[in-house]
Amino acid sequence: MVPEAETRSVLDELQRLRARVPLLSGALAASTDGLVLAHDTPGIEAEGVAALTAAALGVAIRMTEATGRGGFRELLVRGESGYIATYAAGSSAVLTLLAEDRINVGRLHLEGRRAGARIGELVDSALERVERTPPMPRTAPARTTQNRTLPQRPT
Repeated sequence: MVPEAETRSVLDELQRLRARVPLLSGALAASTDGLVLAHDTPGIEAEGVAALTAAALGVAIRMTEATGRGGFRELLVRGESGYIATYAAGSSAVLTLLAEDRINVGRLHLEGRRAGARIGELVDSALERVERTPPMPRTAPARTTQNRTLPQRPT
């Protein structure tokens, strides 16, 4: 799991991204298995979007592998009312952006790729630190020595 300090940094990055690109209506960072890391998605259920992103990511990865296109980089879906764009964010996270239909798709990609790279660096470095940190030694509870005697047989 990503430590709280990095989660806050990821949220800050999402909020800066939304401030730079006014036609973004939401931004979400999630693990590749669909767990929300941070989100700025007013009016949208972040957990559901993260789970759907993980499902779409699975299909996209299979498609890139089956067609020999290399590792996953991004996925763009256009609906009647706008776009959903998902970008690789390091080795274990993705960035999903929700955008209005009027957005400049080139700018969406430019900003999404940059933010995905920054979020990927934050998440990957946090996970590396967690993996390198030795676990806290667990001390066994002190055993109490009780003076136990075997039951005596009647004689």
